[in-house]
Amino acid sequence: MQRVVDLDFESWVCPVPLRDTPTVVMGHGGGGVMSGELIEHLFLPAYGAAAAAELGDSAVLSIGGTRLAFSTDSFVVKPMFFPGGSIGDLAVNGTVNDLAMSGATPLFLSTAFILQEGTELSALGRIAEAMGTAAQVAGVRLVTGDTKVVDSASGDGVYINTAGIGVIADGVDIDPRRARPGDAVLISGDIGVHGVAVMSCREGLEFGTTVESDTAPLHGLVADMIATGADLHVLRDPTRGGVAASLNEIARASAVGIDLVERDLPVPQTVRDACSLLGLDPLQVANEGKLLAIVPPESADQVLEALQAHPLGRSARRIGTCVPDHPGMVVARTGLGGTRVIGLPIGEQLPRIC
Repeated sequence: MQRVVDLDFESWVCPVPLRDTPTVVMGHGGGGVMSGELIEHLFLPAYGAAAAAELGDSAVLSIGGTRLAFSTDSFVVKPMFFPGGSIGDLAVNGTVNDLAMSGATPLFLSTAFILQEGTELSALGRIAEAMGTAAQVAGVRLVTGDTKVVDSASGDGVYINTAGIGVIADGVDIDPRRARPGDAVLISGDIGVHGVAVMSCREGLEFGTTVESDTAPLHGLVADMIATGADLHVLRDPTRGGVAASLNEIARASAVGIDLVERDLPVPQTVRDACSLLGLDPLQVANEGKLLAIVPPESADQVLEALQAHPLGRSARRIGTCVPDHPGMVVARTGLGGTRVIGLPIGEQLPRIC
């Protein structure tokens, strides 16, 4: 007998359009408030006891005394090719990075394609080659996969799902609930680059300069951080929803406040200009090759040095501190001595960027 889930839309706290229009909208995929509401009020009640107790970018599983990280992600970026990358390398790097944020060494990936009828095989070939190259660079194997084709009215080129498995070494305990007051908040480099790179090649948008995506595998950078011996509390790659979404989720999971220093945020001028033109907040723009690290204050300099010694972390810096005040909230200290709240994005600022 099929189980019917009774959804009480009136009890939802998500803003319009969810209550008034109970259909899927683009904001549900944005990694912000609307995504969280969809998970909390639709998927979890529907899954019931089958749902995992903990939700994260990757699940940590113990099998025969070995801890494994398992993650899955889907990629629908438009356009499929953009400055600095493509949907192919993005699909590999995205799942590799989700595993790395648990402290895992990525080992195996699956690849599943949904192809629109009429897609040029030459484009699909470029995407597949990009995936193979990215997998070799990351040191992972593409071990299984699937392909489906939908009619020309039902898709939009190529969609890719990748799932990955990695191994977590003994002694590594990285969890979004481990942030503590006094911890330092570090970032590995410039923010907002990927989102602006994708937007820069969409019709009608020209920023006067080429911004290239930062898509890259981050597990080597994480390995160098772990090698310092520091007790890494939290790692997160700020993809959908950007730095704002990731830090808000960490603050809520750990029940701490996070204070950022606005002048220390590494926003390139090209990203700042593009966001100003589009009316966007750089902190809410996606990244695909950056990580946030929350570490004990006594380890901050050591971890920062390790970050800066790696090619992917040369521009790393400290951007803030975890505090006991305003738990669950992220604020930025402005240059004028005031503060502004960095909220969790409602929906999707830049649709189809990952």
